[in-house]
Amino acid sequence: MAGGAMVNTAGGKDYPGKLTLFVFFTCVVAATGGLIFGYDIGISGGVTSMDPFLEKFFPQVFHKKKEVKTNQYCKYDNQLLQTFTSSLYLAALVASFFAATVTRVMGRKWSMFGGGLTFLIGAALNGAAENVAMLIIGRILLGVGVGFANQVYC
Repeated sequence: MAGGAMVNTAGGKDYPGKLTLFVFFTCVVAATGGLIFGYDIGISGGVTSMDPFLEKFFPQVFHKKKEVKTNQYCKYDNQLLQTFTSSLYLAALVASFFAATVTRVMGRKWSMFGGGLTFLIGAALNGAAENVAMLIIGRILLGVGVGFANQVYC
């Protein structure tokens, strides 16, 4: 039918379209997946511009930041810093593909538990980080947790 309209000729019941409490909470939980990414962007963006963090983990960027008086792109142009930032997002992308299979085989409860445990280990590793390798491994584990959470909740 032209115009994109649909006519119900089957005689079935029409959905009343009411917003129930269950639908509301389902939408809130699904939106939380996007909030996880947004929160991480805000936190990691703030941390990567802090002088003590840069001085300890990325001294080349710290010295470049102090020397260069042009724009922000020249100051933060470092592949290791970019790896630190993007590792969470790449790990979340890859993990979300595997999370579907894990959820199908083991169920949602164990997928959520595994994602949460991985996220907890990654956060602890990042909190106790002494070098860049620990930071990146922690970010990868955080990404796996976020990827599982986004796949399982949505």
